[in-house]
Amino acid sequence: MRRVSVIVFLCFFLLCFSYSASAETFTPLEKQGFLTGFNCLACHSAMKGKIRTEKGNLVDVNVDGERYSQSIHGGFDCIACHKQFGMNPHKPTAMGDVPKDIAVLASKISHKAKVDPVALAACSECHGDIYKSWQNSIHGSNVIQKKQSDGASCIDCHGSPHYITSKKTGTSTINKKNVVKTCGECHEKEELAKKYNFGTHILERYYESFHGKKYILGHQNAPVCTDCHSYHDVKQWEDPMSPVAWNNRTETCGKCHKGATKKFVTAITHKPIGKDNPIPYYFAKGLTVLLVSVFLFIVGHVILEAFAEIRDRVFRKKKEEHHE
Repeated sequence: MRRVSVIVFLCFFLLCFSYSASAETFTPLEKQGFLTGFNCLACHSAMKGKIRTEKGNLVDVNVDGERYSQSIHGGFDCIACHKQFGMNPHKPTAMGDVPKDIAVLASKISHKAKVDPVALAACSECHGDIYKSWQNSIHGSNVIQKKQSDGASCIDCHGSPHYITSKKTGTSTINKKNVVKTCGECHEKEELAKKYNFGTHILERYYESFHGKKYILGHQNAPVCTDCHSYHDVKQWEDPMSPVAWNNRTETCGKCHKGATKKFVTAITHKPIGKDNPIPYYFAKGLTVLLVSVFLFIVGHVILEAFAEIRDRVFRKKKEEHHE
C-alpha cells in the first residue's frame, strides 16, 4: 500500500509540475533539470495493461525499468527517441517541433509505426548509415516505397528498443544462435511467403541442408541467414547487388569455402522438401520404414528369445521336481 502511495504521489507531482507553466512559457523537461527517464519510469514501470489512443490503437504502456536499464539504450532519456513528448509528457507536440529529417522519415513509415512513428524514425539519428542501408533493402522498400505494414523494420528484428541487448549476449534476437528463429518469425508465415513469393517452409528447408544440420548440432561456424544474405541491406536474390545473386555467389561462398568455383556454388542450399523433391522424399520414407521394421524385428526377436528361455527353465524345473 505504501509503495502504491509513493507511485501515485510521484505521478501527481510530475503532472502538477508539467502544467505549472502556461502554454507560452512551457519549457522542455530536459531544460528544467529533470532526469526524464526516471520521471517516465516512475509511472510506466508500475502501469500494467494497454491503453487505447485517440486513433484507436492499443499501446502497451508498461516498461520494465530493470530490463531497460540493462539494455544498450538504458543510458538514454526517453525523449531522445520519443521526441514529440519532450514538451509535455501527456500530449505529443506538433510534428513541426520535431527535427525536419526525422519528421519526413516518420511520415513515410507512419503506416508501419502507427503509435509513435517519430520514435521509430529516430533510430536514424544515431544509426544513420545503417538506416540508409535498410531503406535500400528489400525490407525497407516494402515499408517505404510499397507502403506495406508487414515489411520488416528495426523493431521486427531487434525487438523492443527498450530491451535491446548486445548481439554478443544470448538474449539478443540477432545473436547467431537466435538469428534463424528471428528471421523465421516472418519467413515461416505462409501468407507472407505467398505475398512476397520467397518460398514456403524456408526454415525447414534450411534445417535439411548441410548448413542447417551443422547449426542444429551447435557448430559455432555454421552459416546462418545473415552470413549469406547480409542483414540491413538484404536484397532479393535476383538483384545483381545481392550477395546470393548468381554472379556473386562465388565470392559469398568463398568467404567460408576458400577456392569455391561456379560449379561448387550451384549446390542447393535451401533444399526442396517433401513431394516437391520426390526421389529424396520417397527414399527417406523407405529408409524410415526399413529402420522401423528392423527395430521391431530385433525387439520382437529378443522378446521371443526371452520368453523361450523362461519357458524352458520352468519346464526344466517341473521335470526335475517330478523325478524327485
